[in-house]
Amino acid sequence: MNVRSSRGPLKASLLLLVMLAACSGEQDELQQWMEQQKREVKPNVQPLSPPKKFVPEAYSANSGVEPFSTQKLTVALKQEAKQPNSLLAAEINRRKEPLEAYPLDSMSMVGSVTKQGRPYALLKVDNLLYQVKVGDYLGQNYGKITKITETDISLREIAQDAAGEWIERTSALQLQEKAR
Repeated sequence: MNVRSSRGPLKASLLLLVMLAACSGEQDELQQWMEQQKREVKPNVQPLSPPKKFVPEAYSANSGVEPFSTQKLTVALKQEAKQPNSLLAAEINRRKEPLEAYPLDSMSMVGSVTKQGRPYALLKVDNLLYQVKVGDYLGQNYGKITKITETDISLREIAQDAAGEWIERTSALQLQEKAR
């Protein structure tokens, strides 16, 4: 074994010990400074105020009409329908069609056919196929089909605007091509 090769690790160990001893002196100074700061700093904590006494109150709105009830909505719709120039008057009094139970975004147009010169659109809703024509109703906003082409269905809908007024608007369903 070579004597020179064993002295390298020994020198490194001694140097490490000297450095650690030098650091311990700085740590003592740091500890003294921390103790001095603890003695000098006086905490200023204001005492908490006692809690206020809770006085329960009886719920008095229980006998009123619930703002989100279907009964209230039905009454409002009937009042709107009684107005002579209302867009909703004719819609409320007619019988609902099956596809009016579904929102438009759950429907997809998958094709179109022509029977006896009349255009029909093929709609897929809940994995069922429906055949619709101009004049049929779709969607939950009283949507009436006004036009059918090979690639889309045009609708007239009656919906409430931000002010609560019933307005007429147009919508469309476009042919959904299969991704390959």
